[in-house]
This record gives sequence, structure tokens and C-alpha cells, in this order.
Amino acid sequence: MALAVLLAAAVTDVIDGWVARRYSLESRFGAYADPIADKLLLTTVYLSLGVSGDAPVWFVALVLARDVFILLMAGYGLAFTTVRRFPPSIWGKLSTFAQIATGVAILTGRATGMPLIQFWGRLLPYVAAVTTVWSGLDYARKGWNTLAAGRAR
Repeated sequence: MALAVLLAAAVTDVIDGWVARRYSLESRFGAYADPIADKLLLTTVYLSLGVSGDAPVWFVALVLARDVFILLMAGYGLAFTTVRRFPPSIWGKLSTFAQIATGVAILTGRATGMPLIQFWGRLLPYVAAVTTVWSGLDYARKGWNTLAAGRAR
């Protein structure tokens, strides 16, 4: 059941983004709500996988720490600067994709018991960890520059 819910959420997120871009239906609300929904989905997935012992605790902590860091930076920007746009980076999108793929692999391995899928469920957290750290560093660099410029105005 958890795998079906995650797959449905991932597929509808991709379709929603494609439709919004393809038909110019992007909105200010969507620009804020979509990344928040992604973070809530992944937080729920990884807290559940961490509690069940299906995902490494270090990886769960890394995913959550990066998201908290990004939210704190955005909150600071909203509270103390004129910055109101926080566009996702290609690295952030890649990280989100890698995290979703990792969750799907772990859940699929658990649901099917197939050794090859279970192997991917053990390997992908390392791949997703690299993209998570890299995107966090990229957001830190871009955020620092953006927030510094916003303070100067």
C-alpha cells in the first residue's frame, strides 16, 4: 500500500509539473506549494522508512537536515530580506528524483522480496546522498548570494 501511494504521488507530481509548464499554468501558489508538498511527501516517506528500519538512519537524517536547512534559509529570506523567489535548482530537482527513486526501490524490494530490487534499495541511498549533499551545497551558495543581495536593497 505504501508503495502504491508513493508511486501515485510521484507520478502525479511529475504530471502536474509538466502540465503547468506545458500549458503556462504556473502560479505563485504552485511555486510555493509544490516544493512544500515534495518535502512533506519525502519527510513522511523517510521518517517511515527510518522508523521501520528499511532505510539507513544516516540517510534519513541527511535528507531531513537538508530540507530543514533549506526551509530555514527561505524563512530567513522572507523575514529579513526583500527576497521572495526561491526557485528550485537542477541539483535540487535531481536530488528529489533520486530520493523518490530510492524510496520506490526500498519499498519495491520490501514488497517483492526480489534480490535485484533489494540490491538497488541498498545502493540508491548512497547515490541519493551524493545528490542531496551536492544540492544542499548548491542551495547554500545560491542562497547566501541571494540573501546577501536582498539585505543590501
